Amino acid sequence: MAKGHRTQIKRERNAQKDTRPSAKLSYARVSVQKACFVLDAIRGKDVTTALAILEYNPRYASSLIKKLLESAIANAENNNGMNRDNLYIAECFANKGPTMKRIHPRAQGRAYRIEKRMSHITLVLDEK
Repeated sequence: MAKGHRTQIKRERNAQKDTRPSAKLSYARVSVQKACFVLDAIRGKDVTTALAILEYNPRYASSLIKKLLESAIANAENNNGMNRDNLYIAECFANKGPTMKRIHPRAQGRAYRIEKRMSHITLVLDEK
């Protein structure tokens, strides 16, 4: 068990937090695999290049990630006072979310399961 007063414990825990600007989209109606195709294309790129890639990527997940990236850029500018020209995508990943289970009727009274998967997408920016 940790020693010290409760506020001291919280202060130490907050000191270890990541201060890089980020944005998270929870419960996105796209599977992790489909989101990762788009995330792999922009990982490590600077912000303007990543926005250009997302603008012309035909996948559905690219529209979600573009909006998320714009939110992360706004967080960096407004909350952290960073310059947009120096930002790049340090981390981007998609974690598995809950799955909606649906039933599709088939012949002879059978039922096939349809799984509509969700994901939690996270973008972390950093300065060069």
